[in-house]
Amino acid sequence: MGRIKGAIREAASSTDWAQVVGIGIGAPGPLNPWTGVIHHAPNLPGWRDVPLRDIIQEEFQMPTFLGNDANVAALAEHRFGAGQGVDDLIYMTVSTGIGGGVIVGGQLLLGADGLAGEVGHMTLEPHGPRCNCGNIGCLEALAAGPAIARDARQRIEEGARTAIVDLVGGDLSQVTAKVVGQAAQEGDELAIELIRRAGFYIGVGIVNLIHLFNPRLFVIGGGVSKVGDLLFDPIRAVVRERAMPAMREVRIVPATLGDDVGLLGAVALAMEAQAANPSRFANLADPCYNFLHDIPTR
Repeated sequence: MGRIKGAIREAASSTDWAQVVGIGIGAPGPLNPWTGVIHHAPNLPGWRDVPLRDIIQEEFQMPTFLGNDANVAALAEHRFGAGQGVDDLIYMTVSTGIGGGVIVGGQLLLGADGLAGEVGHMTLEPHGPRCNCGNIGCLEALAAGPAIARDARQRIEEGARTAIVDLVGGDLSQVTAKVVGQAAQEGDELAIELIRRAGFYIGVGIVNLIHLFNPRLFVIGGGVSKVGDLLFDPIRAVVRERAMPAMREVRIVPATLGDDVGLLGAVALAMEAQAANPSRFANLADPCYNFLHDIPTR
């Protein structure tokens, strides 16, 4: 919490605070964007039912808005990045986990409890590996960065010959998706196979999402996506093969905002709030100040 407040103070020191209209925060979920409470963040030990929005708002006396980090990244790519001008799109991040956000009619789809967009937790293999969420065979457990690294270590332990071993100096505990991606870009056969396998599962997940939401555009970001066409080619191939004919022409493109996507998403969150309800910014005591109440959830 201290680091969050410190980051806000550091940012405030380099700007005219009088011109600041609000504070946007993108945080790992699950969280409730209406109440501003982070229910349980697996990567933040001890964070359970933390009213982060209210804590920050009280500290800085500034309207504060909380959103799921992948959801706000979707907002960022829609407003500032690859999705500009497209009102129906889906954003997916493939990194240490797989998350996403769905934009329908120019609006972020949140769902009944603000938890929509957990695209990484579609079950794709009913008897597959266990996911950190507790389910079995989730897309995240099959194709996120840790899954790629896990599969690489397993194949090496089974005797596969690969340059991955040399890249980590023989220490398999140092195998990461980034290392596998580097080996793949250098032409290593096992690494290419593993990246393409991840692309296959991501493609299957995307086909499901295309059939559900009929987007015009699919934007993919996150660290794993940086391997480029080694990942995107199998994704697009699966969509061409498996999507309904009328939906096969959806564009699948890389995200453009890079590592700043979360920050820009938090900016977009605050900007959307100010634009939707400028009068509410004058009264922090108004329980309805949170613009997310005005976003269609269905």
